Amino acid sequence: MKLSTQIKPISYLKAHAAEIVRNMSKQGEPLVITQNGEAKVVIQDIESYEQHQETMALLKILALGNRQIEEGKLEPAAGVIGRLRQNRRNL
Repeated sequence: MKLSTQIKPISYLKAHAAEIVRNMSKQGEPLVITQNGEAKVVIQDIESYEQHQETMALLKILALGNRQIEEGKLEPAAGVIGRLRQNRRNL
């Protein structure tokens, strides 16, 4: 993806909003909107946004897991499975 081809001024957004929305899901690429020559916002289709959010959530979980490993907060799998089975029996 080359963002340089997806940069438009805010005036373009105002004049072509319906077309932009219509094409957004087909292209799957974000559109950078500038104001006074500076990048201000990024517009993307909802599917790409949701995929990005899921990816970020997974990366946060991985980072948390790595931090817990570094801090030595580990428990053998057998112990966890045993505890889960005991909790299930107690229900």
